[in-house]
Amino acid sequence: MSPRWEPNPNIRRGRTVVCTLHAHLVFTPKYRRGPFTDEILRRCEEVMRSVCADFETELVEFNGETDHVHLLVHYPPKVSLSKLVGSLKGVSARRLRQEYPDHIRRYLWGAHFWSPSYFAASCGGAPLSVIKEYIEQQKRPM
Repeated sequence: MSPRWEPNPNIRRGRTVVCTLHAHLVFTPKYRRGPFTDEILRRCEEVMRSVCADFETELVEFNGETDHVHLLVHYPPKVSLSKLVGSLKGVSARRLRQEYPDHIRRYLWGAHFWSPSYFAASCGGAPLSVIKEYIEQQKRPM
């Protein structure tokens, strides 16, 4: 290996794959009610970091407001994003309801914590226009 070569921490290397996959996820609580305080957001981040570690993914960034949370996740191609989201929402809902039952009961009723929907966007790569231009400029054999 060249001494000038520095590994890029954003690139994952496996036995048969080299990749960099990032996703921006947004979750909202049921009814878009605002159950989050700073303390609950800190605990939610801890729980979600633990779930990500179980999936061999990295929670790069986490933040939120009273009525939603944002996550930036770096994940390998073997991880199904929908399964990761299901675990993130399921485990965090169960733990937050166990640890803050009185506070959460004021905002959310019934058995649900998170809204069933979520926002997911791939990110971290080149803009689509640059990729499209690169593909168009490939030298196709005649």
